[in-house]
Amino acid sequence: MTPIGIAIVGCGHISDIYLQNLTRSQTVRVLACADLDLARATATAAKYGVPHGATLEDVLRDPSVEIVVNLTTPDAHAAVALAALNAGKHVYNEKPLALGLAQAQQMLELAAVTNLRVGCAPDTFLGGGLQTCRQLIDEGAIGTPVAATAFMTCAGHESWHPNPSFYYQPGAGPLFDMGPYYLTALVNLLGPIQCVSGMARASFSERTITSQPRSGQVIQVNTPTHISGLLEFVSGVHGMIITSFDVQAAHLPSLEIHGSLESLNLPDPNTFGGPVQVFAAHQPAWQEVPIAHGCTDDSRGLGVLDMAVALQTGVAHRASGALALHVLEVMHGILESAESGQRIEIQSRPSRPAALTTEMSFA
Repeated sequence: MTPIGIAIVGCGHISDIYLQNLTRSQTVRVLACADLDLARATATAAKYGVPHGATLEDVLRDPSVEIVVNLTTPDAHAAVALAALNAGKHVYNEKPLALGLAQAQQMLELAAVTNLRVGCAPDTFLGGGLQTCRQLIDEGAIGTPVAATAFMTCAGHESWHPNPSFYYQPGAGPLFDMGPYYLTALVNLLGPIQCVSGMARASFSERTITSQPRSGQVIQVNTPTHISGLLEFVSGVHGMIITSFDVQAAHLPSLEIHGSLESLNLPDPNTFGGPVQVFAAHQPAWQEVPIAHGCTDDSRGLGVLDMAVALQTGVAHRASGALALHVLEVMHGILESAESGQRIEIQSRPSRPAALTTEMSFA
């Protein structure tokens, strides 16, 4: 099949791994790199052998570009995606789909009336580790899923990130920054969530940057930095998620799903590999399960590749806008519950993405 033409919009740090992977693919062809800084776009294009650097307007005018891969900052996700859809392009956004629910819904509504597709990171659930977990659950190895836990705790980003201020403003914080990895993995494994409850706090009103080049500067914290959420899945599974920038260290697992027969210890959902472990009543200890699927290294861009194949074959793509909207609604619901003290019903009901039955590869 003829490769699908794509363009990278946003040449920040995350674009490197996308370009390393996507420029190796025979399914897509990267035609341009675009950025507000044209010099940076041109340098990025040259680095990865992409035909040229460009502006967003150049990309939107180019009829050979079918998918815009939107790697801009989260506050620009909706505007760039809407511009691409209005130009007749399919869109794949970095996470989150948008900062606000109304913007995200507008994207999906526009895509529906124009017969275009919206996709969104994270695509880590397509990696070998989480797809192995999906196979175990689908085959009934752990029995009937009963409960799930998700933990993402750290002391924040000001000790290592060169410009950490954004992480402490509305639309960021640990839930919007890292929650999409955990929630997307859980929805892929267990199906959609029907209601949530939450508690949230900003434990410290200020943060002092210790990383370079802004060491010593003080950040005002304007969003919760420790969030706890209870999740009730449509399937009846009960879940819990904690995301925090207020924890110095912990022994918490990233993800666990407990079934009627076995407990499943899952890999970090911000990665593509393992390990995967199970514990059954007759076993004396956790046992590691061999990874049964490929793409276990950093394979960011798999969601773009899957979307391109779906366009060629007419099937549904897995890292869909509907899935990303659901995750966004869940995160907003947790914060709304924390503020109101009420349980929040989740309105969206995305289809559970199809499990991978064939190997995906960039080669």
